[in-house]
Amino acid sequence: MTLANTIKIAVVGLRTNKSRSSLTILGIVIGITAIIMVMSLGKGAQDLILAQVQGIGSKTIVVIPGRQPTGPSDAAQIFSDSLKERDLTALKRKENIPTLKSIMPIIFGGESSSYEGETYRLTVFGVSELFIKIFDIAPSEGTFFTNEDVRGKADVAVIGSKVKDELFGLSQALGQKIKIKNKNFRIIGVLPNKGQVSFFNFDEMAIVPYTTAAESVFGIKYFHRFIIEADVEEHIPETVEGIKDTLRMSHGIDDPNKDDFFVETQVDLADRLGTITSVLTLFLVAVAAISLLVGGIGIMNIMLVSVTERTREIGLRKALGATNRDILSQFLFEAIFLTGIGGITGVIFGSFFSFITAFILSNIVGLSWTFSFPTEAAFIGIVVATVIGLVFGLYPARQAAKKSPIEALRYE
Repeated sequence: MTLANTIKIAVVGLRTNKSRSSLTILGIVIGITAIIMVMSLGKGAQDLILAQVQGIGSKTIVVIPGRQPTGPSDAAQIFSDSLKERDLTALKRKENIPTLKSIMPIIFGGESSSYEGETYRLTVFGVSELFIKIFDIAPSEGTFFTNEDVRGKADVAVIGSKVKDELFGLSQALGQKIKIKNKNFRIIGVLPNKGQVSFFNFDEMAIVPYTTAAESVFGIKYFHRFIIEADVEEHIPETVEGIKDTLRMSHGIDDPNKDDFFVETQVDLADRLGTITSVLTLFLVAVAAISLLVGGIGIMNIMLVSVTERTREIGLRKALGATNRDILSQFLFEAIFLTGIGGITGVIFGSFFSFITAFILSNIVGLSWTFSFPTEAAFIGIVVATVIGLVFGLYPARQAAKKSPIEALRYE
């Protein structure tokens, strides 16, 4: 029997039992759909995270207090108070780090704010006048505070768009005063709707001079971050080494393994987060792949039932001259067709649901989410589905080929 005839008979066999065939491929469809969605949404999440990380420029370096976490048990290390005013002074000295262009200390934390009976939980973000340049954002209404305001610990604030909406609604915010930690801050500016930038949501912030935040809001004498800008991108490694040497000298540290701070560039952070999201995506794919295994076992069970139900058909075909190889090929092709169709259907469904999810996240939730079709995952998914049909369909096909034509024809 020719290959074309074998394939034709296999297709006829599947079309004869459409309901059973549809239910058989359901597990494969679900598995491939899950894998496509995980890969697509994982890529979208990775792109979103990396875009946020890179939102403050490629020449930016972040100094964080505490030892660099190497595992979950080290997470508390980042809440250290090791960055002090003397460190800021030392880093500003040109002779210590010639390639350092600018430095901005940051103090931040959650606090409640109020205005005429309206309250809102916001993030107080203490920075310097360099905020506009480093984060590339300026007030859409009013102005930003100056270096004189920072030195004088002025009680002024620039608020995000959501803070303005929550506390003032349609009323004018400029010139009004909001209370934060029992202290009145005069609103001098309102930021445009910016959203998330490098893990900070500026829409939900009150931005104040860092000197005011340290003394009047949080009552601390240390900084949560230093954001440093190198003069040119090529000098980033040199600037990083200068920062480390200067802080070790300031802290009296001789052994780099005892550093009570760590330095991250945007490239380092992007690479680290890219690795984390990739590993997480692969883990989720592995979990979703379990459904493919379950689907393969289901196909084997259904094919075994099919062999039993079609015993007389097998006997009749063998009596008419069909060989064991013909019977084996027929049932094997049926299993491969089922899983192949399931793989293609899963890719279509997975792409559709991924696109819908990306559309909702982008247009309704407001995230900068882009749809990404995982070409490699789609190709691998179809191939894997077909291989599953081959592997799990082989045993039922061999059982069918072994049947004796006389016994098969006597089967009731």
